[in-house]
Amino acid sequence: MSIHMPDTPRLIIAISGASGAIYGLKALEAVRALKIESHLIVSKAAALSLSAELDITLSDLHARADVVYKPADIGASIASGSFRTLGMLVAPCSVKTLSEITTGVTSSLISRAADVTLKERRRLVLMVRETPLHLGHLRSMAAVTEMGAIIAPPMPAFYTRPQSLDEMVEQNIGRVLDLFGLEAPFKKWGEDVSLNHD
Repeated sequence: MSIHMPDTPRLIIAISGASGAIYGLKALEAVRALKIESHLIVSKAAALSLSAELDITLSDLHARADVVYKPADIGASIASGSFRTLGMLVAPCSVKTLSEITTGVTSSLISRAADVTLKERRRLVLMVRETPLHLGHLRSMAAVTEMGAIIAPPMPAFYTRPQSLDEMVEQNIGRVLDLFGLEAPFKKWGEDVSLNHD
């Protein structure tokens, strides 16, 4: 029996209501440059906060994706394990979304697609945005990690000497896409950056 793989690799990108919609935007731009087919879900809360953080409309954001889904469309193709993808990136990931994924509450397409990603043993990366963290947050992160997800909060890599906010965001996106085996540009320790011993 032969296994059919899609001609173009696919990645699900979800943008939830946490602050940091720029991470989802930059992820979409990066995967397009890599010729990866992007499947986008934007939560209702993310759509509301988009205008407060970025000078683009929801339509502008949608235009950067190959396929766009409504957040309530739990019957979408990405809600099925038979739809092959590289995995799913939630950028940013709100604590609400984290909690839904951790408990298996699949009330939206984001949490349903994440649940499918986990059950199919595909890569799920959550760029959790919250601070400070209480014990419930930490327990949710530990539990979803035990289920196979990767918690990747967007942390600035100051050793790269970033000159702008965009550079810091792009470094984070390059780093999380690397977790999917994708060669997005970012400065790597020991290759592009190292200690100066002069």
